Amino acid sequence: MGDQAELDQCKEHIKKALENGIVALIAEKMREFLEKHEQVPLNIAVTGESGSGKSSFVNAFRGVDNKDENAAATGCVETTTEVKSYNHPKYPNVTLWDLPGIGTTKFTADKYLEHIEFKKFDFFIIISDTRFRENDAKLAQEIQNMEKKFYFVRTKIDHNMQDEERSQRDFNEENTLDRIRKNCTEGLEKLHIPSPKVFLISNFEPHQYDFECLCKTLEEELPEHQEHVLLLALPNISQEICNKKREVLQAKIKYYALMSAVGAAVPVPGTSVAIDGSIALMFVRNCEDAFHINGVELLHSVIKEPVKPGNKLSLDLVLHVLSSSVVFTSLTAAEEGTRFILIFGIAVAMTLSSITTHKALTFILDKFTEAAQKANMKAVGLSI
Repeated sequence: MGDQAELDQCKEHIKKALENGIVALIAEKMREFLEKHEQVPLNIAVTGESGSGKSSFVNAFRGVDNKDENAAATGCVETTTEVKSYNHPKYPNVTLWDLPGIGTTKFTADKYLEHIEFKKFDFFIIISDTRFRENDAKLAQEIQNMEKKFYFVRTKIDHNMQDEERSQRDFNEENTLDRIRKNCTEGLEKLHIPSPKVFLISNFEPHQYDFECLCKTLEEELPEHQEHVLLLALPNISQEICNKKREVLQAKIKYYALMSAVGAAVPVPGTSVAIDGSIALMFVRNCEDAFHINGVELLHSVIKEPVKPGNKLSLDLVLHVLSSSVVFTSLTAAEEGTRFILIFGIAVAMTLSSITTHKALTFILDKFTEAAQKANMKAVGLSI
């Protein structure tokens, strides 16, 4: 069922609930709808030979430091001897699976896939820190036979650049990258992999090289319902990814606005404001997860107040921020005033509440996007 069909179904539930006075049911239906789209599973398999950087890639993709207690174990020796799963810290429905390298197991390529239960994976990342070998090619062919996607990732490019710069008199980074990429693709073609997709990355410098290109390719080749999940889970390694996250979250605002309209149907003063504040609080937490921005610090910067020790994200803080907006307060006042007008009052209040929430959440989203873009520019060494 498509988004529009599900939205229409939600509207029908709302209509029936209004007729029966079951407002709580309406809010629950909308919450279920949003959660359903936020919890689509995405399973990513990461494999390659011993010491190729699989575990570091798993950590980089999840935005987790190698020293974090939730990080995949890394080291200069083989640390992955069995299939291990690592959930994204903010999106537990996104799981990266650190698989033992095929060269470190007793299984052939076809038996290897059977052993690791390949069916549960949405796509495979095949990693090497030098050249791709026969085992990698055989595994790719078996994955292709199973009609799954796979991508070749060449890691430790930052080390290669440092070594080349030390040893070459006329070092040119672009030429060196082209030479490494050509070497990888030609090697795979000799192993009967036609037109292989090879991405050159650094697990420790994801802003550089092909990490963003890899993310963009995955996004384009995933089904739409998983594409949005992937985007929100990606680390903020570029302005483009920040903007795409904004687009995904912007598309959800209409559903939150519909929840707000339902709350406005309750003929009790102050109820709609409380519901709108709760919706905004929920949205702020979603933005925190997507952009990796501290919501408490951001909201205090909006109202130009210092963050006091122990301050936490709360409904009061969100309402304080929204009350600083003239548009929000004027629309809220108009909504409260129209609610008790006979016949048409509730319909007008619902419309105003929807508009108010839409504007409020867009305002919040703009602030988070701006903060994420500034943080990204700072990370890559650009002036703000």
